[in-house]
Amino acid sequence: MQGGQVEIGEFLLSAHANESPLFGVDSIPFLATRFETAARLWQAARPAVADVLAKQGLTLLHAVPWPPQGIFSRRPITSLADLRGARLRVYSPGTARFAALAGAQAVNIQAAELAQALATGTVDANLTSGATGFDARIWEVVPYFYDVRAWLPLNVTVVRSRALEGLDAQTQAAVRAAAETAETRGWQVAEERNNFFTAELVRNGMQVQAPDAAFAAELEQIGATLADEWRDAAGAAGARILATFRSDASACADSSCN
Repeated sequence: MQGGQVEIGEFLLSAHANESPLFGVDSIPFLATRFETAARLWQAARPAVADVLAKQGLTLLHAVPWPPQGIFSRRPITSLADLRGARLRVYSPGTARFAALAGAQAVNIQAAELAQALATGTVDANLTSGATGFDARIWEVVPYFYDVRAWLPLNVTVVRSRALEGLDAQTQAAVRAAAETAETRGWQVAEERNNFFTAELVRNGMQVQAPDAAFAAELEQIGATLADEWRDAAGAAGARILATFRSDASACADSSCN
């Protein structure tokens, strides 16, 4: 590229929620639980997130979701009562807060150490995606996966603004166009791969279940509490994001949009 090498990085957005509450927008439990609703939430939040990144000298290029977060467990879970006192692996401020509200003990374990931690009883359950479970061959150490679809975490890709602005206008436009294409394709592939991961868990003998109505209601109550906490922490920008998202969701309930 003209203008020198562009410095690009990728990171899990919610892992940096301590820097700004807005970075935790993707991990508000049970707010956006499907790919289409998570995409609408991201579009509502994108301008505010991009603004925070810009103040750090970074330009947002694109965001791509992980599959929905579920609960892998060494033992059956049919209600929140089954999570109370359980050692739950967490990986972000949002997951730690979820553990606290569920009455579980938060344990910080890296993904690479997850299978061993579950096998040895260091953790009893893990809130993560089917992708992580597949990569860790988690069926070798736990029998249950509860497809609670808590949220869809986002990986965001950024570039140092000075580096991008140092490129000629044509190259800058090409970078932005490529980022837009990557985001569109990334969301499509993520959904396709999620179906694959779930099928592989079943094929390898895991019991994959959705929560029943009573358990889902308990989880949604936690989600409502965390959405309120996030809105308060994120201030006016957070309130606008939730209002826009909920307005779009209400409109879609009366139409054919996804």
